[in-house]
Amino acid sequence: MPPRSGARERAGWLCEAARTGAQLIDPYAMLGLERDADAAAVKRAYRKLAKTAHPDGGGDADAFGKVTASYELLCDPVRRKVYDDTGYDPQLADALDLKGLMILETLVNEIILDEREPGSFDPVAALRRKLTDDILKARFHILELERHRNRVRKHMDRLGRRPGADVLGSMLRARSQSIADAIKTAETQIEAIEQAYTMIEGYSYELELVESVGKAEAEAAE
Repeated sequence: MPPRSGARERAGWLCEAARTGAQLIDPYAMLGLERDADAAAVKRAYRKLAKTAHPDGGGDADAFGKVTASYELLCDPVRRKVYDDTGYDPQLADALDLKGLMILETLVNEIILDEREPGSFDPVAALRRKLTDDILKARFHILELERHRNRVRKHMDRLGRRPGADVLGSMLRARSQSIADAIKTAETQIEAIEQAYTMIEGYSYELELVESVGKAEAEAAE
């Protein structure tokens, strides 16, 4: 394990990264390792860098914090697997980012299973369409829930409370609250989908134009 003397530097860097929403630096590059490095190689690389990066030895506190954080990430099999698959560290990434990643992972799996020839369709555009459709569906679902909640509230306003236990009133209030919870869940889901959409901004995909042009010419000739 890293020496306790680096805890303050590491904690300071982690807090700043979490506060700003910064992605973790590449731990492999930070430690000078290949992605298939085993635990022993990770430990050797850390010990070598720690000697020069440690503040007590004249090193930079921020750099030492990054070295230590990289070491701890690569020593944790679960965190390392998530980082290798997504480029994010689950202990540092924003919760909304993680939800967006989970949504994208499902959609990417669908692309992988699509048997159409790569280049014959645009998977990035397909991702955007799917995310947009999901947002619209969630918003429509919220509208339906709000209408349903309004009907329940109107019943509550018209219901005369009887002496003693308010059985019907309690049931209606519980139903109204459950609808409110469902609305909140749908709103949270929309935020996650919008975050997933943001994560794929800037991507483009090169379609196979040769076949498209040839097909168009053949159709025109007919």
